[in-house]
Amino acid sequence: MQDVQFRFEGPVVAHLMRVFAEDWAFTTREILKEDPWFPSIPAAGQVTARGIADGPDEDLDKLRWVILGAVARAERKVRIVTPYFLPDTTLIMSLNVAAMRGVQVDIVLPGRTNLRFIKWASDAQLWQMLTRGCRVFHTPTPFDHSKVMVVDGAWTLVGSANWDPRSFRLNFEFNVECYDVDLASKMDRFIDERIDRAQELTLEFMDRRTLPVRLRDGVVRLLKPYL
Repeated sequence: MQDVQFRFEGPVVAHLMRVFAEDWAFTTREILKEDPWFPSIPAAGQVTARGIADGPDEDLDKLRWVILGAVARAERKVRIVTPYFLPDTTLIMSLNVAAMRGVQVDIVLPGRTNLRFIKWASDAQLWQMLTRGCRVFHTPTPFDHSKVMVVDGAWTLVGSANWDPRSFRLNFEFNVECYDVDLASKMDRFIDERIDRAQELTLEFMDRRTLPVRLRDGVVRLLKPYL
């Protein structure tokens, strides 16, 4: 398995720590407060960053709204790398609308995953993106667990959330949106390297799946809210 990791410094770390403390208190009933948990954190670096907490509580749908807003504002490119891709109808439509108005939408997924059922369900709905002009790529092994989104070479989203119902509706997640051209450029190169090694999927390729495989994928897709 391969992944990408980020190191954060500056005020955004305080937000991450507050969210961690809230989750820790919810889980253990232990309250973390004052030093050394909440030291004064000076400014660092040039990237403007904001933490986005998401979970099945008061933070429900925050990340989803941020992603929908970013896709709606895109003018040139939307690029997504995720290990699990099971977006709901609204997210699918937002990507399709972006592609239909001329935005290049790239979705980079692992060709093989560690969760077969999610891969099957994902394959069953890829045609919805392909028919509207989105580009979908399958990367070779090792399994890629990276989670990155870049819009217009300026806005980058990284963090714990996958593009699936569990991350958007059930799990406690923390992502960071970053506004910085240099960072986005680095992540664009990161995505380009994966696309260079990937297989681009087409409608013809997906239609060539045998009937038993398509039936299997379609049946598993019905379980999407629970995957």
